[in-house]
Amino acid sequence: MNENPDDERRMLMEGGQTFFASLFSNYGARLERIINFRLDPRIRGRIDAADVLQEAYLEASTRLPSFLDSANVSFFVWLRQQTLQTLVDVHRRQFRQKRDVNREIHFASTGPSDGTSVSIAQFLIGQLTSPSEVAVKAEEIQWLQEALNSMNEVDREVLALRHFEQLSNTQVAEVLGLTPTAASNRYLRAAARLGEILQRLNTSTGSRES
Repeated sequence: MNENPDDERRMLMEGGQTFFASLFSNYGARLERIINFRLDPRIRGRIDAADVLQEAYLEASTRLPSFLDSANVSFFVWLRQQTLQTLVDVHRRQFRQKRDVNREIHFASTGPSDGTSVSIAQFLIGQLTSPSEVAVKAEEIQWLQEALNSMNEVDREVLALRHFEQLSNTQVAEVLGLTPTAASNRYLRAAARLGEILQRLNTSTGSRES
């Protein structure tokens, strides 16, 4: 959907909760993808992304007036922030220790973190399906996380936002406080670096299987 932030804000002011519900429904699939990407792998089996999304909807609906009063980001970027805050709360309830949450989950307002490497590594290795690949999955996840951690933090986050959360370049720039040109340049650099990392991973996996 090609959203227009100015139009959305105006229609939210005019339509209130009714238009909010409609917009949230339109963005639901994108927000659920973000939840699945950022969800801690240790609790994937007992947390349903749809439940997190429903909780995020209720929280965001109560905070809508404050968004309309002082919006400094587009509506979708704001919704993403609210959804990730809900996910942080879910992690806190699951782990009961704030320290664990801060290590494992990235929230937009806190800036880049190693939690992004965890999410990317789990997503990429999760695509492996053969028995031999499953057998070395833990080792590969560890290696991949370390390789991703060697990237520039902002580049790594741009990569996560563009490639895995599938945000637009404009939205990435908005989330990270970059110019669109800077966000685009960083994405190209990060994508090239990820290609190098995956090539090394494939070479290493092939060597172990031969």
